[in-house]
Formats: sequence, structure tokens, C-alpha cells
Amino acid sequence: MYDAIKNFPKQFDYSPVIENFGKLKKFNKFIVAGMGGSNLVADLLKVRNPELDIISHRSYGLPALGKRVLRQSLIIANSYSGNTEETIDAFRLALKHNLPVAAVSTGGKLLELARKAKKPYIQMPNIGIQPRSAVGYNTMAVAKLIGGNNALRELRALSKSLKSYEFERAGKTFAKKLKGHVPIIYSSLKNLPIAYNWKIKLNETGKIPAFINYFPELNHNEMTGFDVKDSTMGLSRNFYFLFLKDIADNPRIIKRMNVAERLYHERGFSVEVVMINGNSPLHKIFSSLLFADWTSYYVAEEYGVDPEQVPMVEEFKRLIK
Repeated sequence: MYDAIKNFPKQFDYSPVIENFGKLKKFNKFIVAGMGGSNLVADLLKVRNPELDIISHRSYGLPALGKRVLRQSLIIANSYSGNTEETIDAFRLALKHNLPVAAVSTGGKLLELARKAKKPYIQMPNIGIQPRSAVGYNTMAVAKLIGGNNALRELRALSKSLKSYEFERAGKTFAKKLKGHVPIIYSSLKNLPIAYNWKIKLNETGKIPAFINYFPELNHNEMTGFDVKDSTMGLSRNFYFLFLKDIADNPRIIKRMNVAERLYHERGFSVEVVMINGNSPLHKIFSSLLFADWTSYYVAEEYGVDPEQVPMVEEFKRLIK
């Protein structure tokens, strides 16, 4: 896991190749079907370009959008291993209804199905890392399938501009602060996919609970759960709040964050403010995610747990077979 984080920027040197390219038509709508670390990309691309018509589907089957919309959309079955049962189910359903479909994977059953059906697919490099650590490869592959040439150029630039080591010390320091606490990550609605990535990394790498919410919605409900009294302090004292701030956010959102930060401090909570900075939209996204990677890695070290493997997930998979 340490090497995967350290070498992460090298993933943007990858040049994805679309097999069966002649079968791929041009689309303006996209549905990415995948689970866990294999389906972080669609929402991150949406952060970069809010006008991109792309939907993440995280379940069996296909989203209930109606036949017309499904026929107008490229369905991208996205599974790092190629054996994720929900993703395979989506791919098979798309084939059954003769819907536009493509696949992204390192191998497995999904690529077997794509080859047999002669559907477009991209085979990502399999270098033995966890799906959540391969988000660079995966973003490149999905951007290639959707025809995002501008995004691809911006992504390739990250191989030189993104420096993993710049975030390691800060991640290690923050991990020490988090020990003994449950993180709650807050962001704007626009940046919620970044907050969700933080949560996943803290769950899977750090092996701790973590939760997310966004402004302004949390000001109308969740916030009141932390208006602590003597009788409820025991329920709240172990939370640690991480505010992901972006100067590009709506000024009213930034004001809400500043006021909420003050109110939480006044009630005795620990609050960390992390700026989402970078020289391009994708640089901002992946800089924050590298900080999340290092924080999660050192959280695991603080607790003496394995940062890479996810044994409970594997146990669950065995039990549902």
C-alpha cells in the first residue's frame, strides 16, 4: 500500500486502448455501473465538469431511467477485478436488452463476456493493487471511453505535476490527531465525491468508521445532533470533523462552513480545515485524495492494522455465494 500511494502519479502515464473500437459510437450520456473502489471515477469526473451527463450506478441491474434514456446512454460496466457480481449483472442485462455497453477491467469474467459479445472494452494494467488505489488508471480508462480528450490531457499532466511525497508528512500528522476519534467529513455538494473518497479510504485502508455530509443540507438537520448537552455529550465526544474547503465554492457555502466551524469549536469538538487546492480541477481532486491516502495509511499504522487487505469484505463475499 505504501508503494501504491507513493507511485500513484505514475498511473497518469497510462495510455488506455479501446478494443473493438469500431463498435463504439459517440454518446453524450453515460452510466457507469460499478461498486466500491471501482466506481469512484464517474462522480470525480462530474466534479471536474458539472455539465457532464454521467451517472454512477451502484447496485444490481440498471438504473430506472426508462428505455429511451438507457438506449441513448453508453453503459460502462466498470470492475477492477472483472468479477464483481453487481457489475456483471448490469453488463448482462445491457446485453439482454441490446443496449449500448462497454467494459473496463483488468480481466476476469467481465472481460470474457465483453470479448465474447464483441463489445468495446479497455483492459487496465493489473499490478496487484487494490481497486481504491487504481483510481488513476480507472479515471484514464473511463475518460477515454467517453471521449474526454480535454480531461485526458489534464490527467496526463498529473504524472508530472502531482507529487505524492508532498502530502505524506501532513497525512501522518493528521492521522495522529484522528486516533481515538471517528471522522466526519464535510464538503460542498459539488465536492461531495471527494468527501466520499476520503470516507472510503478511511474505511478500507484505515479500518475505522467514517461518515460524510455536505453544505448546506447539514445545516438544516445533522448539525442539531451536535448541539451537545450534558446528557448527550457521551454520544458525540469521539467525533472529529474535517471540513474540505474550496475557494471555488459558492461564497454562501464558504460562509456556512466558517460559521459551522466556529459553532463546533464552541461546543468542544475537534475541527480540521483542509483546503482543496491545485493548479487545475483534476489536480485539486487528486491532491486531496493523495492527502486522504496518506492519512488513511498512517491511521492504519496508528491502530496496528493492515492498510491494504479488506478481510471483512472477502468474508462477506464468501458468505453470500
